[in-house]
Amino acid sequence: MKYMNKLVPAKDCRVEQIIEKSKFICSLKKVNSEVEAQEFIKTIKKEYWDATHNCSAYLVNDLAQRSSDDGEPSGTAGLPMLEVLRKNNLTEVAVVVTRYFGGIKLGAGGLVRAYTNSVVQGIEEAGLAEKVLMGRYAFSCGADEAGKILNTLYTQSIFSIGDIDYGERVTFNLLMPVTSYNEAEEWLTDSLQKKISPEKTGEEFKEVIL
Repeated sequence: MKYMNKLVPAKDCRVEQIIEKSKFICSLKKVNSEVEAQEFIKTIKKEYWDATHNCSAYLVNDLAQRSSDDGEPSGTAGLPMLEVLRKNNLTEVAVVVTRYFGGIKLGAGGLVRAYTNSVVQGIEEAGLAEKVLMGRYAFSCGADEAGKILNTLYTQSIFSIGDIDYGERVTFNLLMPVTSYNEAEEWLTDSLQKKISPEKTGEEFKEVIL
């Protein structure tokens, strides 16, 4: 099975810019669910209640993605904002671009560029993090060989060593990206000179700043 790592914002942020006298404020937030994304949008609209528009987009997963033009001409704000999130392979993110109209009309093309650029700037400010799927694995050995094996395990950088459970047999708990399993299995077998195939005991995502 092939695992695809996901990209998320490294942090929440807010950026502002002035375009043809209109103020555009991009508020970007990491979210864990569609409900959280919707609550964030409501919060920004409440904060900027006097704004001309509060256009929004969020992408939590393939099924939970929405956008709103909030009164701007159809297709000039929300959808272009969502497209920026898609093109950056982002997920678990919500963004609101608030506009205070400055008196100069931008036209459809100008609006698309303004809202697109606002989100681009927001992403640049937030930075990106990769959600790497990590697997927890375990294998056991006899107590008489545990010390030698542990010393050997510390010579590599493929996986990290977690808790060690001592009993009649000693169990080593390992943590590594799931994509590193084959490399780890080969290294363990070669280094310990016997077939070692750690069993998976769980998995979790870890964010790695890019």
